[in-house]
Amino acid sequence: MPWWLPAGIALALVAAVVGGALMALALAAPGLDLAGNLGDAYLWRVVRFTLFQATLSTLLSVALAVPVARALARRRFPGRGLLLRLFSLSLVIPTIVAIFGIAAVHGRTGWVNDAAELLGLGRAHYLYGLTGILIGHVFFNMPFVARILLQAIEAVPPETWRVASQYGLRSRDIFRLIEWPAMRTVLPGAAGLVFMLCFTSFAVVLTLGGGPKATTLEVAVYQALRFDFDLGRAVALALVQLGLCGAIVLAVLQLAVPGNMTLTEGRIYERPDRGGRLGLAVDTLAVIVTLALVVLPLAAVAVAGFNPRTFGVLSDPRLWRAVGQSLAIALSAGVIALLLGGAVLVSSRILRHRLGRPGAAGRLELCASLILVVPPFVLATGLFVLLRPVADVFALGMPLVVLVNALMALPFVVRFLGGPMMEEAQRHDRLCQSLGIGGWNRLRLVEWPNLRRPASLALAVAATLSLGDLGVIALFGSQDFATLPLLLYQAMGGFRMGEAAVIAAVLSLLCLALFLAIEWGLGGLKRHAHV
Repeated sequence: MPWWLPAGIALALVAAVVGGALMALALAAPGLDLAGNLGDAYLWRVVRFTLFQATLSTLLSVALAVPVARALARRRFPGRGLLLRLFSLSLVIPTIVAIFGIAAVHGRTGWVNDAAELLGLGRAHYLYGLTGILIGHVFFNMPFVARILLQAIEAVPPETWRVASQYGLRSRDIFRLIEWPAMRTVLPGAAGLVFMLCFTSFAVVLTLGGGPKATTLEVAVYQALRFDFDLGRAVALALVQLGLCGAIVLAVLQLAVPGNMTLTEGRIYERPDRGGRLGLAVDTLAVIVTLALVVLPLAAVAVAGFNPRTFGVLSDPRLWRAVGQSLAIALSAGVIALLLGGAVLVSSRILRHRLGRPGAAGRLELCASLILVVPPFVLATGLFVLLRPVADVFALGMPLVVLVNALMALPFVVRFLGGPMMEEAQRHDRLCQSLGIGGWNRLRLVEWPNLRRPASLALAVAATLSLGDLGVIALFGSQDFATLPLLLYQAMGGFRMGEAAVIAAVLSLLCLALFLAIEWGLGGLKRHAHV
């Protein structure tokens, strides 16, 4: 089999879907007046707000992540490991569930207002609008940035801390001379990625935006297509978003700074800045702020799930039909993403290890990640416009949602599975070639025992992300075709908060159960016991 065939098939499928959708956006709208739409004041007001909220969300996420990462690097306290796991959970928890938790904490009848009323301060209405968007984006992105910065700090060679102790460096000197240089290597790339995620944010803006004043490009495309059915405006908005996203991705790639790997003697040295009272106070405050921003919404989801509506919602056939459809979409999208990612990586590792072309291998993997340039709702819009003249788009809702979610999960599969597949090639490629072991036998007998766990993790992440998707299902969903995120969104939109609480709890449990079932079922319990 030629080395290029697996990746060629996978990337051809991706290119066909993405290219067809984008071509449809460019050509299919009969009333498209791009020049006229570009001169529309509404368009540029939406663009300005999109850039403004993304910039502000990024600055807040990074500004809070720096002291949180320092606190977690300097302190060992009960619950630190659980807090780090919650940071990971915030990355995969369905957006709509997190939004429900945020509303339960910060809404007009939420915990914060209840506490303010007890103190005699009265209730405030601050959640919906720019404030709510910022709270939602910080909830998702601050833990992500903090984990990256923490890894950078923990990668500092232990000998550096020994030298810092010998010279008696104070906390601010340690930050200036050691921690900041370490964080600076990863911060531009992380901040750029957060900016792009906030720029293309859909569910947070749709539910917490609160009205036309807080509309982003992604939401404006949805409104133009779903409510106004104005294809010309939807296409113009989608093309503007695509152009801006492309520019952002190129800027993010330019911001990436390679780090240096340093060999150490493997000994552990204590940091010299753990004893100061001021440092302890700052770290304590950082942890408290983290608990308020990240842990309280998750706790609110769990608590709110038990209410008088619980039995009624659990006995509703619509809920269980949505559970079945959600699982079918998640598992199908996850398996397709795993197959596509595996095909790309098979070709890239041949390029890297047998043909000695690591640069070409890296570019091949980058091609699989370029799908991030196309926001999912823009892709779904393109497929809607492409298929609408020849088929009942809503009748094809299930396969289209599966397809778009699989493509959106592809970069995550390549990221999680790429490293282990390259390691396997380094260990066994020459031996397998010399023994004539290849194809299915090589995968089954040689590689699968070691790839089983990373493959299960990649599949679990891809399936969980697809399970929580709201952006695509919001376009293709109908009365007969609804997933749990869409049911939750409809309940929240109808202010049926008791019903929404139960759905949010069910969706959270389903995500956790699916993630663990795949990771443990496919990866193996015994292996996890050693990790």
